[in-house]
Amino acid sequence: MSEQAVSPTADASAPAAPVPAPASPSAAPPPRRVLRAVARWALAGAVFAGLGTGVAYGLSGMERTDLPGLSTRGDGRWDYPELSLPALPVGTPRPFNPENAGEIHHADLRALLLRAPAGATPDKKLTGGWIGTERYLSEYAPDQRAALSVLLDDYAVRHITARGWTMPDGTVSRVYLLRFPSSGLAAGFKQEGLSTGSGVGETVAAAPGAEPDASWPDSPPGSEMFVSTDVYAEPEPYGPTQARHAYVGAGDTIGLIVHEKKGGTPAVPFHQTVVLQGQLLG
Repeated sequence: MSEQAVSPTADASAPAAPVPAPASPSAAPPPRRVLRAVARWALAGAVFAGLGTGVAYGLSGMERTDLPGLSTRGDGRWDYPELSLPALPVGTPRPFNPENAGEIHHADLRALLLRAPAGATPDKKLTGGWIGTERYLSEYAPDQRAALSVLLDDYAVRHITARGWTMPDGTVSRVYLLRFPSSGLAAGFKQEGLSTGSGVGETVAAAPGAEPDASWPDSPPGSEMFVSTDVYAEPEPYGPTQARHAYVGAGDTIGLIVHEKKGGTPAVPFHQTVVLQGQLLG
């Protein structure tokens, strides 16, 4: 309402104030408050447009392999359940917190084990519970098991858990997690027992001729900064089945992942499994 509008209590008999003629559109500039409002809205529009463009470019510009946690139709990736970290006991820090010098995973180790993807048939013997060292050692060549057993005792392995499953395409998967008293003892077992830094390590029974996986990037997208990975594949010519295996090291815990399939093991779901297990440990 104009400042010259008549008050409802004004005398109706009073002469009305003269009404000025409308000014031409170009006669006077708009008030400053109007200009400021227009400028703010224009700036906000530009910012939101820029953000929208940036997000769209970021998502559209990423390769599908840059999104390891997503289930993407048609690229061979498995449909894993959404990852979630287990609750920690009250007052305990996460493994890579500065207050956790030993890099200990205080959560239940079984809760850090990757769950099977959709469509998998569970292994009735590897259900995600505790297992003995003998079952873990069965993954290695018979002539290496005794020495590895001694090293497991020397480095005081505390717990071993495992889960296995078979996918509709015939891929058999097994994931083991081994927890040691500290990150130093876990690293010692990995270096002396698995020799991953100088070669393919001890021979996994399913992949006697394994070599470092040339398709595994040095810094795979989605990998955690505190997690080390050593990834191997059985090259051609292989036997009736091909196996891929990987070691995932994170603080006091070491993981072994094995995939094998008749006629050749797909790389995409294997790499996905390695990355996701690393995310749970990191």
